[in-house]
Parts: sequence; structure tokens; C-alpha cells
Amino acid sequence: MKRFLVLAVLLVCGAARASGPEFFVNMADPQMGMYAGNQNTLQEQANLTFVVASINRLKPAFVVVCGDLVNRAGDAEQIAQYRRIIRELDPQIPVYNVAGNHDVGNQPTEQTLARYRKNFGPDYYTFDSNDVRGIVLDSNLIASPESVPQESEAQEKWLVRELQRAHVEGVKRIFIFQHIPYFLERPDEPDQYFNIPTSIRQHYLKLFHQYGVNYIFAGHYHRNASSHDGDVHMITTGAVGLPIGASRSGFRIVRLASGVESRFFDLGAIPHAIDPNKELPPAPAFEEPTP
Repeated sequence: MKRFLVLAVLLVCGAARASGPEFFVNMADPQMGMYAGNQNTLQEQANLTFVVASINRLKPAFVVVCGDLVNRAGDAEQIAQYRRIIRELDPQIPVYNVAGNHDVGNQPTEQTLARYRKNFGPDYYTFDSNDVRGIVLDSNLIASPESVPQESEAQEKWLVRELQRAHVEGVKRIFIFQHIPYFLERPDEPDQYFNIPTSIRQHYLKLFHQYGVNYIFAGHYHRNASSHDGDVHMITTGAVGLPIGASRSGFRIVRLASGVESRFFDLGAIPHAIDPNKELPPAPAFEEPTP
């Protein structure tokens, strides 16, 4: 009898959580080894350890790491340190890894893809959390498919099937997670290292419009950026590891209520707690360094 009572309590608590707002953590570019030019991973270990402790305190619904888990693809020490620290996350908080260009190479090959999949699991897949369907993509197969055209084609066909399935199932929120942003400031911006080439970009944006995708989360830029193409919002998250320019190391908290509220917090300004029924606390401003 006692066992059934415990089960009933768990079911009621689960139902209560599923019906209310939730929040998740989006981080990017822990990039183990970047600070010291692959000589060691000491600073990245410190940053990521602090972040994991903060996430365990905040208790988000899930965590997505938007790529560049390591700085040198296939580096055993960098992979081991990343995996060691990520394993310290509360097991009740799912963590979803995304393949970055430093994980599979600027031009992925069959060998680099196989190595990534061995160390981290699939490079494209879906997950569900309450009314969210997360679709994780390998943006390296989108941006640089030259060496693995069959892999790129297989991912795109899979993506279309998953978008169709989400539409049939009436999924309320479809979020895309990948490493390279489609754009930073505007959907027709010129091609550069930090975005998806224009011809490919337009093809995928059209697909996302067609199937009602409203939010895409990415990393790669080591700074924050936010823009939109109509009702498709492109959110780029700054680095957990080494920041670029005036940015600071940190991570993004995304709150899901009637809408989507997103805010980046640097490591010196992480809130003590998040109440999913209230707006996110403001992220304190910091002075940009003078030249």
C-alpha cells in the first residue's frame, strides 16, 4: 500500500510540473583546451565545474551544450575532462550535447563523425521535455558537407521527417539546437566564418517557417547575438569557455511560460535561484574595457 502511495505522489508532482512553466539552460563552447592553446584544460575545467555546480543549484528542466565541447577534435584528454565534469550534473537533469566544428572538424569526415559518435553519442537526434520537442542538428553537416555528402543528405531527410512528425503530433514548441548560427544580425547578411552560407541558410529557414519552428539556439560566436527572420528567432549564446571581444564567460537561461524569455548571465552574475512562475532576474550590466 505504501509503495502505491509513493507512486501516486510522484505522479501528481510530475503532472504539476508538466502543467506549469519550466526553464532550461543553454550553454555553448566549453571548448576544453582553448585558453592555453591545447597545452592544458585548467581554465576550462574551472569554468565548467562552476557552471555545473550552479546548474545543480538552479535545477533546470534540461541542459543543452551547443557545440565545441573540446578545442581539438579527438583529443583524449580534452574529451575526458569534459565528460568527467559533465557527469557531475544531477542525474535528474538531462544534458544534451551538440557537435561543433572543433568536435568533428571544419569539414567533417567519416572518421571524425565516427569518433564523435563513439565519445559523445549521436550528432543529430530529438528529445522531449513537457511541451518542447528539441531537435539537435549537426550544423557542420549543413555548413560543410563536401567530404560527407551522404551524411549531410541523411540528416536533412531525417530532419524533414522529424518536423513532419512533430506537426502531426501537435507539438507545441519545436526548438532547434545546433552549433553554427544561420545568421547573427539579419537573415540576408553576407557569408562569414560565424554563419551558415546564404544559399544553404535560406533553404533551411524556409523549412523552419514551413513547419512552425520559432526558435533556433546556437553557439560558435563566443559572444551573444539575437535576431529573427519573421517569426523564426535566431539566438546565439556566448561561451562558457574563452569569450571573444567584450563578452564574458557564462550561460543562457531560457524560461518557458506563455512565451519564451531568454537571458545570458556571466559567471559572476548567476542568480541564486529561478522561479519559473516569475520573469527572469535582470542580468547586471558590466563595463566594457576601454581600448
